[in-house]
Amino acid sequence: MTVAIASILNLVGPDMMVALLIVILLFGAKRLPELARGMGRAVKEFNAARDEIEKGLTQSGPTSASTRVSNGKTESSYADGSQVL
Repeated sequence: MTVAIASILNLVGPDMMVALLIVILLFGAKRLPELARGMGRAVKEFNAARDEIEKGLTQSGPTSASTRVSNGKTESSYADGSQVL
């Protein structure tokens, strides 16, 4: 996981060590496990919300509006039958 984060932020070697040292100085070594648990919970909640939204989008499908051409004019309507102006 830290390799992925390091590659995203382009932090390698000494840069990563300096960043970790600053985090330890700011929060203290005793609070680091608590912060890591909080970050883990936040990521888990975010992923669950993302999965729920994706599931809702795949279930609804792309058939929310349809367009039909008749007599050279374009007519659009929603799935419930109401017309688009």
